[in-house]
Amino acid sequence: MTNYSAAALSFLLASHGAAFAPPSYRPCRTSLVNLKQSTRAATVDTEVASSETTNSQGKTLRQPQDSTVTAESPAGERRKILKEPALWEYNFGLQDPGLALPHGIEPRVTAPEKYELTEDQILTLERDGVVHIKGVFDSDWVEYLRSATGHQVSNPHFWAFAGTASKLYDYIQRNIWQTNKAFADFYYHSAMGHVLAQCGRTDEVRVSTDLLMVNPNKGFKWHQDNQNGPITWDEGIRFWITMDETPAEYGAPVYLKGSHRNDVVDEQAVFVDIDGEGLEGYRNERLEFRTMPGDMLVWHPRTIHKVDGPSDGIWTSYRRVLGGTVAKAGSTYHDKRGTGGVLSDLGRHGLEDGDKLSSSFFPIVYPRFDKSEAVERDAGKVGRDPRDIAGKLGGLAGKASGDKFSSFFKVLGSQAK
Repeated sequence: MTNYSAAALSFLLASHGAAFAPPSYRPCRTSLVNLKQSTRAATVDTEVASSETTNSQGKTLRQPQDSTVTAESPAGERRKILKEPALWEYNFGLQDPGLALPHGIEPRVTAPEKYELTEDQILTLERDGVVHIKGVFDSDWVEYLRSATGHQVSNPHFWAFAGTASKLYDYIQRNIWQTNKAFADFYYHSAMGHVLAQCGRTDEVRVSTDLLMVNPNKGFKWHQDNQNGPITWDEGIRFWITMDETPAEYGAPVYLKGSHRNDVVDEQAVFVDIDGEGLEGYRNERLEFRTMPGDMLVWHPRTIHKVDGPSDGIWTSYRRVLGGTVAKAGSTYHDKRGTGGVLSDLGRHGLEDGDKLSSSFFPIVYPRFDKSEAVERDAGKVGRDPRDIAGKLGGLAGKASGDKFSSFFKVLGSQAK
């Protein structure tokens, strides 16, 4: 197997595996429920910022008034907005920020909200491989997500350790819904499932895998997504939900229009050389999206894209995103042992290759959440299992798997340049 750095492999284990949750809640060190930013943040100057935007339904939305936080020293030196946590600050088990849901929603009782798309938006996704949907979530939902994220980075989970230590992100944690109840409740009750069901023209949506991502440092170069959980590209839909205004200078995702239809990039590849043969028709057709709080980006997992961070890797403001992949109706379980795709499926769910993707490890969120699945999640029965980590990662030891998987490490290596 190709020799990769321990830090890079540790990043994969932490950020691309399912999140382990022991069968009981463990207390967090902070009891603040309206936390908007990490208590580990650097000393900052704040200013209140607000703006207006129009969503796809023609409604004018006032963006939430939130501190636009910057971290500049009196001498003008740029400083990171979020400091890396110390080893003793990490938590284990289930976490619950104790946040009240917006709009009078009663947890695990109220039906999910809805948000109607236009046919043109759906056709745009099918044609271009990506669509920007403005103003899906109002200021109440944005504040909820910011508070949940603030609580999380102030109480970092063990499964974020290696990803954060790799310095690729200021904070990154896969399958955040499994350990943090606030994100599970968001999936159960927000309009996210309805939006994605329309995008995929499907009558069922399940969460395959997700990521909480805070500040991607130098960003990620051209790549396609193959960490989508145990499903195929065509069974999945990728999503981003943004909590902050994208800086004008960097951080805006860029997509190659229509590149989901390319037939030259290997399905095991992550890093993509857009100057390669067969991509001539895509490389100059670029779509850039400067997302705002409450917006969604939705794309096909095969669509080639990138995100550029600040040139010095220092974020002086927040870029908080909840993203991931959902599975459409009819999806089946694909055992990806022996490939890099296994790293987003390390739970002990008992599914076998070819089984219907129906499990509390991949919870249904549309047309409505399943109470029994939520109960299993709350009991700590859903999450990463050490036995499966050993068994499933064993398949990566072969040379062929190492060669296939080397593309991902090229992506990691490109961030240090």
